[in-house]
Amino acid sequence: MRSERSFAVVLALVLAAGCGGSDGAGDNAATPPAAQPASGDATPARGDAIVFGTIGDASTLIPMLASDSASHEYSGNIFDGLVEYDKTLSRLEPRLAEKWEVEDGGQKITFHLRHDVHWTDGQPFTARDVEFGFNLIRDPATLTPYAEDYKQVQTFELLDDYSFRVTYEKPYAPALESWGSMVVLPRHLLEGKNINETDFGQHPVGLGSHRFESWERNRLFTLRANPDYYRGRPWIERVVYRVIPDESTQFLELRSGGIDEMGLTPLQYSRQTSTPAFARDFRKYRYVSNSYTYMGYNLSDERFADVRVRRAFSHAINKQEIVDAVLFGLGRPAEGPYRPGTAWMNEKLQPYEFDPAKARALLAEAGWTDSDGDGILDKNGKPFSFKILTNQNEQRLKTATMIQKRLRDIGVDAQLRVLEWSAFINDFIDKRRFEVIVLGWSLSLDPDQFPMWHSSQTGYKKFNFVGYNNPEVDDLLEKGRRTFDVAERKRMYDRLQEILYEDQPYTFLYVPEATPIVAARIHGIEEAPAGISWNFPFWYVPKGEQKYVITE
Repeated sequence: MRSERSFAVVLALVLAAGCGGSDGAGDNAATPPAAQPASGDATPARGDAIVFGTIGDASTLIPMLASDSASHEYSGNIFDGLVEYDKTLSRLEPRLAEKWEVEDGGQKITFHLRHDVHWTDGQPFTARDVEFGFNLIRDPATLTPYAEDYKQVQTFELLDDYSFRVTYEKPYAPALESWGSMVVLPRHLLEGKNINETDFGQHPVGLGSHRFESWERNRLFTLRANPDYYRGRPWIERVVYRVIPDESTQFLELRSGGIDEMGLTPLQYSRQTSTPAFARDFRKYRYVSNSYTYMGYNLSDERFADVRVRRAFSHAINKQEIVDAVLFGLGRPAEGPYRPGTAWMNEKLQPYEFDPAKARALLAEAGWTDSDGDGILDKNGKPFSFKILTNQNEQRLKTATMIQKRLRDIGVDAQLRVLEWSAFINDFIDKRRFEVIVLGWSLSLDPDQFPMWHSSQTGYKKFNFVGYNNPEVDDLLEKGRRTFDVAERKRMYDRLQEILYEDQPYTFLYVPEATPIVAARIHGIEEAPAGISWNFPFWYVPKGEQKYVITE
């Protein structure tokens, strides 16, 4: 598992909060935090590079077109949103917008942009760029799963070059948070072009902490510090991502100094990094991630359209066994799509009981019996056999292997197929070419999960790729985003979780802990509820500890 760039805190669902308090109930003219070194560390200095290890390469650097975490990881350094959660995840703070006013009970927001932001080609960033991105993401021709937030806007008024106002026809709880997403794009470079096919996705011009330098697909991605970044030039001059699909190879590279940061596997965290040498050369971190791993069913497949089959599988899988064996206890079983410990989680739901006998009974009720005595259930002359797809992720592969064994114990033949990340997303998920998948979601702080569960979101490149359709869920999702009453939203999302619990469109597996490790020469890292990378642009390496000499 990887640490996440801070922008993903807003964008997450791989991605995706509401109006309230200082975030949405009036003016907010706070000054965004500037480059401040953490106290107690050695003196900051410019220079050096940091090399990240990553399992999968990005697919595009245009955030509104990307559904994979690597693309958002890369592009999160190149672009900024209008707002962003602070390190405590308790409030939104200014970024490209220096202040905003919320009126009419949250249905009208006026943004005032900073005057000192420039694209890295020197052109000024203005409200016309926001307007351009807004119109683009709402354009039906744009292949994006993120349009829904912006389709809720009734009018977009350009007030001047640095101010605009949006009005919502109905109350929309996630409104303010949604403007932290990556809708800003350089109008002067993209107007009139086909966003789905433009070369901009491979050679972007941004306005974030770093500027694009080079990209060797599936091997190396390089960024340079943006000297004109409006929050202050980053201390570390170069940022490199090395694509290393195998986590064991990544770990060898970490030990040999080939990379400076990676997400440790549970085994690596628990048993392979406790030596004095590691304690001297690296710093380890551990915190609950805002993500979960699940087994999803293609509900257009008649076998998995039967809820008895899905419930049977959930009873056949021992989630605690997976947490113990795969995560070494660094996580907990999941029963729904919300992070444990947050107010939105329905604590009344009891864990789905591990009960193979009940699983067999449910399958028998659904017509699956072993009529020929070969140990595999069959129905209408066809054995219960299918493929579980997952990507090159050690935890997911081990998880799928344990699921395979447990399903075999109840007479179901599941085969495993492991795919390279971008092929998995582009060729199988987006095109619905799967029977069962083991995959994960990074989540927004806002409880709205419209993109994943609403029946209108089942199209190409949309997030409801399992094809879930439940009218009551649709109604709850639509109503949940129309109220700012926290208690009322809580009631709706509690009910949502109860329905998902009954329907099991996913077998929710586990919530892992994030376990990043970073070379000790990197200073300025501060662990917070937002993770460790919320202040990534201001990490630094003191002069005497720098490893790489950067020349123009």
